[in-house]
Amino acid sequence: MQKFWEKFLFWKNKITSSDSTEVKEEDDTTSDDNAASTDDERKEENLPKGPDTDENSKVPATEKDKNDALDIRVVVREIKRYKYVFLIVIPIVLTLAAVYIYSVPRYYTTEASLAPEVEDPNVGNGLSSIASSFGLNMSNIKTTDAINPELYPDLMDDNRFVVDMFRINLSTSNDSIHTDYYTYLTKYQKKSWVEQSVGGFIKKLMPKPKPNSISQEKGDPYVLDKKDDEVVRKIRKDINIRVDKKTGVITISATAQDPLICKTLADSVTTRLQSFIVKYRTSKAQKDVDYYKKLMKDAKTSYEKVRREYGEYSDANTDVVLESVKSKLEDMENDMQLKYNQYTQAYAQYQAAVAKLLEKTPVFTKLKGASAPIKPDGPKRLITIVISGLFAFFAIVAGIIVKQICKSK
Repeated sequence: MQKFWEKFLFWKNKITSSDSTEVKEEDDTTSDDNAASTDDERKEENLPKGPDTDENSKVPATEKDKNDALDIRVVVREIKRYKYVFLIVIPIVLTLAAVYIYSVPRYYTTEASLAPEVEDPNVGNGLSSIASSFGLNMSNIKTTDAINPELYPDLMDDNRFVVDMFRINLSTSNDSIHTDYYTYLTKYQKKSWVEQSVGGFIKKLMPKPKPNSISQEKGDPYVLDKKDDEVVRKIRKDINIRVDKKTGVITISATAQDPLICKTLADSVTTRLQSFIVKYRTSKAQKDVDYYKKLMKDAKTSYEKVRREYGEYSDANTDVVLESVKSKLEDMENDMQLKYNQYTQAYAQYQAAVAKLLEKTPVFTKLKGASAPIKPDGPKRLITIVISGLFAFFAIVAGIIVKQICKSK
């Protein structure tokens, strides 16, 4: 029994000594590691700061950028979080857009196309074809016309040409309105409720404009009052004249709130444009015609007067054989022949001027006539509503993204 207790105490002391030795070794190892890490920190403090290290956290800058970057998953989570905002705001925006766009009156647009006759400028056919391939029109070279077809759209900038349209007679498709273009624009134009309310409020604030007495008394198209000037601006906005530089085709487009009025305007402007071009191109030839016509009339009057005098004198001295009478008859006959020659020459010149006038008169080929449109050209109601909804959606998403960026900073 005594031997058993001796062996027990021996092994107990041995185990205790071995445990204390392991603990001491671990402490030594920990102290060595701490000393090494302290030395490393001291070395790092003495080292210069590189571009890839952060001053406070000692974390590489790329990792910090990744942490600061906007996470798409976070944005999606925030969008789901604010889904009730989308469900409330977007229907409200769609409703307001629909209410507004359905109150805006619809308008119609139609077009008419003309191909005017162009004089041959005596330019080589090869050169003309080469220039035409580059989109250039050689018909304006070596021409005496001050207004070439490319300047026809500028006619809408002239007040006289626009004011002449005031008297165009119009009728609506339902035959409820019969008036002129000026009255139609000033009294029968439909407006949206927004334009009516805002326009009425502004009109109350603004002083009532005084009518221009000069324009009313003299009818000068270049001296207009404010009301007439607004009508002229409206006409310039609704009627457009275009010229294709390559083909020379003239296109007239008209816009109105009624399809039949739209067609009538396009036809009337086409006719007025043709009249202007014909009048301009034939103005010099017409002056020549009027001049030679006057000469012909004067020559004919002189000839008839001399012939009548000769006849009366000859009848009064039929049986007279005096030489003085015969001499006077010969003089009167020669004078009558001279007047006749002048008359025939003036008549020939007049006929030549008429032929030249016909030659100068341009001929128009109507490529496309104006037709009453069936479908309105605008406003595009469905597209406007969809764009409004998309704008509201992206505006909310942008607000969420901005809020997330500010929160991350």
